[in-house]
Amino acid sequence: MPNTNFQDLLDAGCHFGHLKRKWNPKMAPYIFMEKNGIHIIDLHKTALKIDEASNVMKQLARAGRKVLFVATKKQAKDIVALKSKEVNMPYVTERWPGGMLTNFPTIRKAVKKMNTIDKMIADGTFETLAKREKLQITRQRAKLEKNLGSIADLNRLPSAVFVVDVQKEANAVKEANRLGIPVIAMVDTCCDPTPIDYVIPANDDAAKSISIVMDALCAAIAEGLEERRIEKEKEKDVKEEAAEGKENDAPVGKRIRPRKSAKPVEAKAEEKTEE
Repeated sequence: MPNTNFQDLLDAGCHFGHLKRKWNPKMAPYIFMEKNGIHIIDLHKTALKIDEASNVMKQLARAGRKVLFVATKKQAKDIVALKSKEVNMPYVTERWPGGMLTNFPTIRKAVKKMNTIDKMIADGTFETLAKREKLQITRQRAKLEKNLGSIADLNRLPSAVFVVDVQKEANAVKEANRLGIPVIAMVDTCCDPTPIDYVIPANDDAAKSISIVMDALCAAIAEGLEERRIEKEKEKDVKEEAAEGKENDAPVGKRIRPRKSAKPVEAKAEEKTEE
């Protein structure tokens, strides 16, 4: 897994923080300096934290776990949705459904309802309904798809949550903390890093900054998924070889020692004559 390049972070504007008067003192360890009333983030620490978070995500992907990506702000939603789809991970980019983690069974029911509507359309039941019912179901399906379509494959709680903008996604962070789910987040100088397990100090307002962090994390996930695929193929080959070996091995029975052949009667008679 390649380390994050300092120059790339600089070019993407990851070092730009907020105005000094808006800063959160708890972000002091990640601030390099102040320039023209704006805090500058220490990119050396940013690079280290990205690599740390990437390693965590790689291990989760290798173990077959899911990471939920959350970003509903305008400049982040399209980037997060695109990158998450590439590595087949669930994401929320429209609106955080209240209780999505703490009340997960209810969310799953809504997803099942969406799947039921899809089955109705597939088997032709939908066409037998009245025009008004069709319209109502179509609207309901569109609403569910918009809010929950991106998490349709999330059958259980995610193993980690990645957040862009801790302040905007405060509800997602609170729910994850309540359930003990690790939170990985891009944290700007105006935010409180305390509830975050893996802090990535970076500019969370610039599209380029968000994109470079997402690229690094998704590359780590892709690497973990590839390693998992190779391991599964090796296990499959070993099992097939073992099965072939059993088929080729013939059953081994008890070995019977041949009886010693008795001396001929004539030989015995000759021995007696010689005596």
